[in-house]
Amino acid sequence: QVQLVESGGGLVQAGDSLRLSCAASGRTFSSYGMAWFRQAPGKEREIVAHITWSGSSTYYVDSVKGRFTISRDNAKNTVYLQMNSLKPEDTAVYYCAAGRKLPIVVDYWGKGTLVTVSS
Repeated sequence: QVQLVESGGGLVQAGDSLRLSCAASGRTFSSYGMAWFRQAPGKEREIVAHITWSGSSTYYVDSVKGRFTISRDNAKNTVYLQMNSLKPEDTAVYYCAAGRKLPIVVDYWGKGTLVTVSS
C-alpha cells in the first residue's frame, strides 16, 4: 500500500510560482513511477507530468512544458512539482499519483490540492 498526501497548493497571481509536494508512505515508493494530474472545474482529469521510478525520464503535457518541473527524492519518499509562470488556466485541483504502469494505469491517488491562479 502507498498513501499519498499532497501539499503546497494555494491562491496566487498570474506569473507567480508554487511548489507542490507529495509525501508518500510505504517502503516501495522508489519502485513506482509518479505523476501529477489536474482537474479543472467542468473538465476531465488530465496528466500534467510524469517521472519514472529512477527519475531518469520525465514527461510533460505541452501546455506546461518549460514552466513546470517534476522531480523526486526517493530518500524522502517525496515527489515535487515546481510550477513557474503560472497562468489562470492552470487553476485546478492537482492530484499526485503512483503506479508501475503510469500514465496508463494509476495504482494510487492522493486526495488533491487546489491551485488557484488569479489574473
